[in-house]
Amino acid sequence: MTQNPPNLRPDLARARVPDAARPGQPTIGMVSLGCPKALVDSERILTRLRAEGYAISPDYSGADAVIVNTCGFLDSAKAESLDAIGEALTENGRVIVTGCLGADPEYITGAHPKVLAVTGPHQYEQVLDAVHIAVPPSPDPFIDLMPAQGVKLTPRHYSYLKISEGCNHKCKFCIIPDMRGRLASRPLKAVMREAEKLVENGVKELLVISQDTSAYGTDWKDRGSKAPILDLARELGTLGAWVRFHYVYPYPHVRDLIPLMAEGKILPYLDIPFQHAHPDVLKRMARPAASARTLDEIEAWRDICPDITLRSTFIVGYPGETEAEFQTLLDWMDEAQLDRIGCFKYENVKGARSNVLPDHIPYEIKQDRWNRFMEKAQSISAAKLAAKVGTTLPVIVDDIDEDGIATCRTTADAPEIDGNLFIDEGTEALATGDIVNVDVDEASEYDLWGQIRP
Repeated sequence: MTQNPPNLRPDLARARVPDAARPGQPTIGMVSLGCPKALVDSERILTRLRAEGYAISPDYSGADAVIVNTCGFLDSAKAESLDAIGEALTENGRVIVTGCLGADPEYITGAHPKVLAVTGPHQYEQVLDAVHIAVPPSPDPFIDLMPAQGVKLTPRHYSYLKISEGCNHKCKFCIIPDMRGRLASRPLKAVMREAEKLVENGVKELLVISQDTSAYGTDWKDRGSKAPILDLARELGTLGAWVRFHYVYPYPHVRDLIPLMAEGKILPYLDIPFQHAHPDVLKRMARPAASARTLDEIEAWRDICPDITLRSTFIVGYPGETEAEFQTLLDWMDEAQLDRIGCFKYENVKGARSNVLPDHIPYEIKQDRWNRFMEKAQSISAAKLAAKVGTTLPVIVDDIDEDGIATCRTTADAPEIDGNLFIDEGTEALATGDIVNVDVDEASEYDLWGQIRP
């Protein structure tokens, strides 16, 4: 887990706010680390602050105080968060900490006792209170106007749409339920209202996120549908935007999403955290041990929607993982032929139950297995992309550089985590956010190249 890329960090790239700060206007900076769910939290905090009359600074020097939204999922992410807090203290001196790592305030203040305040994940009111104390608001109701879509830290043409908080699973390697609580789904009408406003304001792609997207709505006591995620998908599919689903746990009702993909209502893309394939490893993780049935489910999805793209992440070197269990994972990969594949080397996380499991794997073995896994993943990806040469694909334009090279994504590519399609000529009439058809003429292990179809 790493911090957001530079173009998604408001301390490194200018957040979309209406105007520059007026004279005397209090100004706040933001460093947003971790996953897209945390990025949405950062957007909400900045939107609230902007509505209260604060300006948003893209750099440390122009800010009266800096908020650092932290990640605490892995020990390496915690270290990265502490580094970011230290950098903000050095560059600005007035720092408020929030986010997942804020669930352990003593850990933060032990390393950085000079921070002004520490709040936990999605504690918006406490963050605002801390900002009010550090930098009192001074709103001008005749000047400080917010655009309907609020402050966005992503490019104008796509946006993350967070539909729930928390998680009811008890995976031994994960402390998200401890930090963010049990599943709490947003009302469907509220999600749709936000989605409609985003599309009205020019968003072309909605990236649906949560900790457990396919469980959306199952925490409602009087729900009218067994699987409310299906109702949400149908409604989102009427908006005319690309709709991409992330963090989809493979419950049986997920199969009912696939016809919507085949019909073009939502993108034929599923991001599913399989984590491993060997049943004994999955049991030690406290995850359902049904890898064989998962292969059957993947086959059923592809029968319904042959163009579906499947993305997943895996953990290698989990405590007790034998060489034979790891080889089962590699063999499963050969059978599953997933399109987009990521991998983490297992790390202990403070508070995780997996820390006390026996037979922890030496780092050298974890690194070797990661290398072998990624070699397998790369060969699968290369073959998948080579098969797309000679086809015509719709792409969305993310960026056009000064040399006229357009960086785009196909329906099979989520921003920042998947590959790109590049167009290196004839881009004069293109603009960021355009969706065009491209003839694919070249492929590498992870990316494509092509020409705009006349």
